Amino acid sequence: MADDVKGRPSIQGQDRVGYDLSLIYRLKVMFSAFWNSRVRGRVLVLSTALIAIILATAYATVILNQWNAPFYDSISRRDLPGFFHQLKIFAAIAGMLLLLNVIQAWLNQMTALYMREGLTRDLVDQWLQRKRALRLASSGLIGVNPDQRLHEDARNLAESTTGLVIGLVQSTILLVSFIGVLWELSSGFVFHFGTHSFSIPGYMVWAAIFYAASASVLSQLVGRKLVKLNADRFSKEAELRFALMHANENIPAITAARGEENERGRINSDISAVLTVIKRVAMANVNLTWVSAGYGWLVVVIPIIVAAPAYFSGGLTFGQLMMSVGAFNQVNTALRWYVSNFGPIAEWRATLMRVTDFRQALTTMGDDVDLKEMIAYERSAPGTLTLDNVRIAAKIDEQIDQCGGFRVRETSVTIKAGEKVMINGDHNVNRKLLFLALSELWPCGGGKIGLPPADDMLFVPQSAYIPGGTLREALAFPEPAETYSNEDVEAALEKAGLHNLIARLDTRARWDKLLDSDEQRAIGFARLLLVRPRWMVFDEVLEGMEPEWQATMMKVLTSMPESTMIYIGRSEAYVDAFQPRVLHLEALAAKPEAKVVAKVPNVRAPAL
Repeated sequence: MADDVKGRPSIQGQDRVGYDLSLIYRLKVMFSAFWNSRVRGRVLVLSTALIAIILATAYATVILNQWNAPFYDSISRRDLPGFFHQLKIFAAIAGMLLLLNVIQAWLNQMTALYMREGLTRDLVDQWLQRKRALRLASSGLIGVNPDQRLHEDARNLAESTTGLVIGLVQSTILLVSFIGVLWELSSGFVFHFGTHSFSIPGYMVWAAIFYAASASVLSQLVGRKLVKLNADRFSKEAELRFALMHANENIPAITAARGEENERGRINSDISAVLTVIKRVAMANVNLTWVSAGYGWLVVVIPIIVAAPAYFSGGLTFGQLMMSVGAFNQVNTALRWYVSNFGPIAEWRATLMRVTDFRQALTTMGDDVDLKEMIAYERSAPGTLTLDNVRIAAKIDEQIDQCGGFRVRETSVTIKAGEKVMINGDHNVNRKLLFLALSELWPCGGGKIGLPPADDMLFVPQSAYIPGGTLREALAFPEPAETYSNEDVEAALEKAGLHNLIARLDTRARWDKLLDSDEQRAIGFARLLLVRPRWMVFDEVLEGMEPEWQATMMKVLTSMPESTMIYIGRSEAYVDAFQPRVLHLEALAAKPEAKVVAKVPNVRAPAL
């Protein structure tokens, strides 16, 4: 794995980005993210209240343990009035503990809620930084299924971190509280062997420590594989979830191609992969159960066995014996917290690994791709766009001149404001990469591109992005819905041939599902009428449209003669309307010795 000290993903494909990071470093990364989050204050206040409640609960638990001695002594004496008196005391203690438990449960839930809010918002903020999401998609497996890390992994990490930290704090406080009680009780343990008598300071404490330590060591040996297995499980679950979502979104195409059987086979393969890793996790948990359950049953008799010599020699009353047993169990429970939570800790570490790897990949992702040769970008003279010996690489490769691609045949091009241009050429070239290169999202290649101010340019992809929400929000994207007046929005829809949608402007729906492909492209043209940019770059947006729709879209474009238009692709309608200047693309053959280091997946063009 080619990562640096901070786990920065290299351009080379990797299966486990950042897996070599230490647990301490991962915790530092997440603590830094928390400390800079907006929820820090609320979480700190809730945490302070939680510690106070846990301290009060520990104190009440110590009082309850001390209650054991007089209660069981009253039973051994058959003292009925004393028995009922102790029951009244128990009711008061138990009522207080119940109230504290309810308050703690509420604080637990609120802390987990705010932890999730802070973590999820932080990850989304990092992910949707300019160009990061698109660049992440080309970074190997770390960029696969980011929705899983942003949703499920963030939720699991926030909830498990809250639960485990609270459990650890509670166990530590109980341990400190009851070790003193158990040590004091151990002072009365006198052992008699013949004519000799002796005592062992802290006898019950050492017995509890030995018992819990042996369980911890065995659990570590038996369950250490769970961290890796759970990480693999989360990864396979994400792949299955993506396969199901992808199939659901493309059901019409699958059905039309009679591809149900083929798709079922693909999904069943993903299901088999998930089930295989779940079986391995299940067997690891079964093996761990031998230890955890075995020690859990032994604890029923172990404290009595440990205290039995002192009891049978007359050094303890029955009530003191039961008090010792209760204190032993509290100390053992606190010490065995790690044992009892080994499975959850393994899952927590696996989730922490996935979330920190994802966040680290985002935060260490610079603006520049580390390539031997790249396209040079600059701001051109006012009112011009220049292309100087531009060639586009088909893949990301350290040896950029070996990975094929294509070039603009015209070596020196100046496009002036108001001009209409069409760029086409060889059928074998991926023209979408030129569209991405002009939008500064694909720097792989060579030559120089001079661009007008970014605010003057609007890039129109072949498939317009239709966000969820109202149609008004979709038209205004990425600006707020209130950016454009109602009159302008309605006029734009009317001119773009979408007059039937005017009455549904404020209807919330999945418009990407309700509108057909031509209507979705028309949404993009309606947005052009609202924005009226000085420079427009189109990516084959007219190809495949019905003639009636093409005619309508050309009316939209001809109503903006002052705008510069660069059409990448082939469109007779565009040629007939504007008689544009034509530039040509020609393929570059890849050299035989080319060695591909990492391929970039088929990325979707940036949203309109």
